[in-house]
Amino acid sequence: MPKHHRPAGKKKEGNAAKYITRTRAVNYLQVSLAIFRRLCILKGIFPREPKKKVEGNHKTYYHMKDIMFLFHDPLLQKFRDIKAHAKKVKKAKAQKNKDLEDRLLDRAPKYKLDRLVSERYPTFIDALRDLDDCLTMVHLFAALPAAEGERIQVQRIHNCRRLSHEWQAYISRTHSLRKTFISVKGIYYQAEVEGQKITWLTPHALQQVLTDDVDFNVMITFLEFYETLLGFVNFKLYHSINVKYPPILDPLLEAIAAELYALCRYIAAQPRTSSVDSLPITSGEDGQPGLEKLDMQTEESELRLAQLQHQLPTNEPGALMHLVEDSKAEDEDIDVETKECKNLFKNFKFFLSREVPREALLFVIPAFGGAVSWEGDGSPFRESDDGITHQIVDRPTQGHIFLSREYVQPQWIFDCINARIILPTEEYLVGRIPPPHLSPFVDNEAEGYVPEYAETIKRLQAAAKKKVLPMPGLENQDLNDPQTLLVKGIVDRTEANETAEKKRKLMMLEKQFHDELNMELQGIAYSSLKNKNLDSTVDNAKEDTITPTEEPEDLSQLTMSRKKRKLYEAMKIGQERKKDKVKLLHERKKNAEASKKD
Repeated sequence: MPKHHRPAGKKKEGNAAKYITRTRAVNYLQVSLAIFRRLCILKGIFPREPKKKVEGNHKTYYHMKDIMFLFHDPLLQKFRDIKAHAKKVKKAKAQKNKDLEDRLLDRAPKYKLDRLVSERYPTFIDALRDLDDCLTMVHLFAALPAAEGERIQVQRIHNCRRLSHEWQAYISRTHSLRKTFISVKGIYYQAEVEGQKITWLTPHALQQVLTDDVDFNVMITFLEFYETLLGFVNFKLYHSINVKYPPILDPLLEAIAAELYALCRYIAAQPRTSSVDSLPITSGEDGQPGLEKLDMQTEESELRLAQLQHQLPTNEPGALMHLVEDSKAEDEDIDVETKECKNLFKNFKFFLSREVPREALLFVIPAFGGAVSWEGDGSPFRESDDGITHQIVDRPTQGHIFLSREYVQPQWIFDCINARIILPTEEYLVGRIPPPHLSPFVDNEAEGYVPEYAETIKRLQAAAKKKVLPMPGLENQDLNDPQTLLVKGIVDRTEANETAEKKRKLMMLEKQFHDELNMELQGIAYSSLKNKNLDSTVDNAKEDTITPTEEPEDLSQLTMSRKKRKLYEAMKIGQERKKDKVKLLHERKKNAEASKKD
């Protein structure tokens, strides 16, 4: 018998034993496909791509260890109990047994996802690194209409609004916001928390419509886990600044729709807690130190908040922006970037007109040290306040104009945040077409094309920091040319001559080196090279164009393998496409300037 012979029916080996198809996994776990998909989402299990697909390329494969991980999870039995309970309720309803149906509905099995958060994110930094999709999903559902009869529960939408506003309150009060960008999809934000950069997208404040081509069951499964994750993250962050979580709003201030000072009064009335570094981010099902106890105490307050949010079409995040008191010391353990963001709008007071995106501005302005107010009850100050320096408007005409303040468009706020300086307001005045809104997430130098307004902002930043930049029209490669420096007036003639002499000697030595290298490759003796006249080399150094990278490049291609050569050619094609794109942008710029002149 051969050494590796395996009789039929014995234990499998290799990929056949490591991987299993989705159909076999569903049958192995004895659950439906919907429950299996839900388990994989909650546990963070995803399909795998084995090198050799035993049962065909058209099937989905999972690792056998992941399936065994699901098999021993207590959540699997909970889902089985829920399915059995749904059958009992359906049977009681068919028998028209109202009492039995009510009893079964009251005793419905429930489950918690606290343990899953602890398993998937052992440390708090791990949770922050995976918070981008979580925040985007929560902010998306927070913008959906909270109406009865829809496919999404109203309580879930209110919970998403509460979590998103609590997150924005922390970011605003700790001045952790770094970048913003308004796009067609929504508004992009990037914050830095505990050294981790977190980027998320919030939709525009428009009426959202639930379409039929989206599987909301899968999205709600993701949201169910993200709500638990963000709740624990907010709990940890609030306790890191010695603020109790969750915040409770004053019902009297809720009644007049003035949530702005509700949390501030709550924080002032409650004793401060110490840092919770000893508390873990999560705990087991037997008890969680943060959310489980506080949820029992604040259930009525959250219900009042949900009712108020249902009554008000635009629940402002400013209700929490100015409520989380900045309990950190002013200049203690604060980095330079945070201090710069904190003092950007330090001495400015803004007033928002009713046509501007209020939620976004209430979030970003306090995050950079500014004071902001709006029209309506509960606002910190009125429109007639003499201390207002800027009024954010987005309509061409104004009924009453105060001469002591400037009227600018909302884009000015976001451009100042990205530039980290106070930009001139002449181009952002009411009725004018604002300059292009540049994305801070794009590296213009790496892309090869720097917009004209980006160069203007760069010079304004240098002027603010008192730096000296090259003159306009002087490129970086021109700095190495002494004649260019002489023409520009940067150096005098003596320095230009000395620099030219040094450059000429370097070119002579460089050409001599490459000549020696070429003769060595051709097999010519080195002594024959010494007989050449170096003076002729010096005279012809300026005339000859040295291209030392061409021949080594050809030689390196000859020694490359086929795979590396194909990869190198693909890189060259990508660079050529990039150059063509930059050339096209320059042509469009010239055409636009020509059309303006005409």
